[in-house]
Amino acid sequence: MSVTVSADAVPRLGRGVRMRYDKARDRYVLLLPETVVVLNATGAAILELCDGARTVDGIVAALRERYGEVPPEQVHAYLAKLVERRHVEMTHEH
Repeated sequence: MSVTVSADAVPRLGRGVRMRYDKARDRYVLLLPETVVVLNATGAAILELCDGARTVDGIVAALRERYGEVPPEQVHAYLAKLVERRHVEMTHEH
């Protein structure tokens, strides 16, 4: 199943998913029931902006302010993968 992430979608962490900094690994992780997903710096930067208030476009804009050029298609693809795995849920603005 292929997921398409629209620019006006509002991502947030999925039910039962938490993000935290793991001192032992010296990086951010996603905590899921019976699973830990170790995040790279890019993934952590994207997920910390998935607050249930910003749209995907808003996340891309915030990343551009912080890092300069950010390809939106890469952010969309990353979030789509996380939606498929149920780590992230999407709602849509009305």
